[in-house]
Amino acid sequence: MKKRLFILIISASLFLPLTAEAQVNEDELGAWYMYFFNTTFKESQWGVQGDVQYRNWNLGGDLEQLLLRGGLTFKPKKADIKFTLGYGHITTGAYGPDNSTFAESRIYQEALFPVKFGKRVYTNHRFRYEQRFVENQDFRTRYRYNLFVNIALNKAEMEKNTVYLALYNELFINGQRDIGNERTVEIFDRNRFYTAIGYVIKKGLKVQLGIMNQTTDNWSKNQLQLSLHHTI
Repeated sequence: MKKRLFILIISASLFLPLTAEAQVNEDELGAWYMYFFNTTFKESQWGVQGDVQYRNWNLGGDLEQLLLRGGLTFKPKKADIKFTLGYGHITTGAYGPDNSTFAESRIYQEALFPVKFGKRVYTNHRFRYEQRFVENQDFRTRYRYNLFVNIALNKAEMEKNTVYLALYNELFINGQRDIGNERTVEIFDRNRFYTAIGYVIKKGLKVQLGIMNQTTDNWSKNQLQLSLHHTI
């Protein structure tokens, strides 16, 4: 009897992390508050870009992630493409009353190139490769592809006072499944689909308000997104 009880307790303990993950309330609206910036060094091909994101499991207070990221950019003279080498630091919080967090350092390389269709449809394709150093995990990598689409509504150009529809879809693929201590992840990491209304405040400054659905292997959840996009 004692042996069976011992086996039962050990077996149940193996499923505790999965149970905790599954307790995320998928019907609760989360919120991400974000600031993106980019600039070039005078008339050179070099510049910097980055973002600060405060992500919540709810509308505010239950930390999902605090993300700080920045990188050095380079734009070739004869090609409409921008390359970035950057670093990010991410603090991730647990869902609900648990205040525990873990940290991640991340190096990334990306290529971003725009394609315009007609007078009103602006697209950007972003390919990003990440090297991830996650607390209590083995070294990891991840591949990301994001298609951004902005459609000007009340004007033909993205100029001051333009209202526009903003869409994107981003796919995340893990580079390997083994993350250490006999733990594994799926090759599919997550997908994000976003719809928003944007407004051009002035040249180089835009604001967006929308909803993003994030789907992982364990849950699917909607997040309100409020973002400021600043070209300096």
